[in-house]
Amino acid sequence: MEELPLGTLWLALAVLLALSGFFSMTETAMMASNRYRLRHLAQNGHRGAQLATRLLAQTDRMLGVILLGNNLVNAAAATLVSVITMELFGDDRWALGAGTLVVTFAILVFSEITPKIVGATYADRLAVLLAYVLAPLLRLLQPIVWFINLFASAILKMLGLSSRPNQDEARLTSEELRSLVLESSHIIPKKHQLILDRLFDLNNITVEDIMTPRGNIEILDIEQDWSAVLEQLTTSHHSRLPVCRSSLDQLIGILPVRRLLTVSTAPDFDQAALLDQVHPPYYIPAGTAAFSQLSFFQENKQRIGFVVDEYGDILGLLTLEDIIEEFIGDFTTSLPGLDTTLCWREEGFALVEGSRPLRDINRMLGLEFPLDGPKTLNGLILEHFQDIPEAGTSIKLNGIPVEIVQTQDRSVITARIHSPQGLEAT
Repeated sequence: MEELPLGTLWLALAVLLALSGFFSMTETAMMASNRYRLRHLAQNGHRGAQLATRLLAQTDRMLGVILLGNNLVNAAAATLVSVITMELFGDDRWALGAGTLVVTFAILVFSEITPKIVGATYADRLAVLLAYVLAPLLRLLQPIVWFINLFASAILKMLGLSSRPNQDEARLTSEELRSLVLESSHIIPKKHQLILDRLFDLNNITVEDIMTPRGNIEILDIEQDWSAVLEQLTTSHHSRLPVCRSSLDQLIGILPVRRLLTVSTAPDFDQAALLDQVHPPYYIPAGTAAFSQLSFFQENKQRIGFVVDEYGDILGLLTLEDIIEEFIGDFTTSLPGLDTTLCWREEGFALVEGSRPLRDINRMLGLEFPLDGPKTLNGLILEHFQDIPEAGTSIKLNGIPVEIVQTQDRSVITARIHSPQGLEAT
């Protein structure tokens, strides 16, 4: 060693620091890489991603070879600094101490902090490249790594820990995946992001949340005059109508109105011909999750059903379109004259139909009406008063000012919701 020129020693030290930086960067890049992205690349045949995935599946061995190389290089660098110091200043203790401080500083800056910042910043790009070097290095040093890991594994067992990664813990929860979607606005278009966000809510939404309440269902009463029946068939804006006798309590089935457009004007078209076209009703238990009902519709080849409670009473009507619109947004044609949008006016209030679902109001106006009770604004107001309120009455529901504008029979037709403090009119 004494025969080597000083310049060669400095060059060897630089090489050792660079190798130490390589191992530090490798460790950080491999551990900080996006494993889901690596799996996706590996499934598409990316060789580097396949190697990186296999390395990450055996974390103990991968870290063993990285730390083995890093520590050997750092120890060699410290020894080499001592040799260089003795060559320059002799055996003085202050010189050896100063050399130790210098090498510590050099290792921190050039071999630890800087490489690790690079590794963390470009983890996904570097992982697939570094795997080409790390994989053969692991095969070469496998006997040494295995021997060292025997001691590491023994210590982990004494502490009750496992050296293998827990696959269950590595999986993302639904809430974590939802956060990932919401943070991916630079990749996913806004509309797609909203659809994915709503999909996470489908298991928390029941059919009662999105059904058309019983009071808003248009029915075809075949007990009425036949001319009135024909007129309703030709003027109805719905493609299907519930057919009943007098009320939904005597439901017969569902009539596909469009199929009758060509035959309803025929002279021989009568009640018997109409009833021949009626399909048996499909019933949905209240409390069924919306996403589960979507599957049930598909399995049973249905598009429309009646939501019933535990006593068999009809609570409302649910269609396949209702579920799809819950996460895609409104896309069907609205009835003429009906404004489905809802927003704050410049005066700081919004006029809302009493039959409007609370979920729609919360979503469109950014409010937080409770959803664990009544499903509509009318139901929430009636629950609060325990009676039918008079027009002009003002109340606060969950801290939100609400003014009754119009009532009819046993329900609130229109209410004025005032923007609570802190909400700006848009």
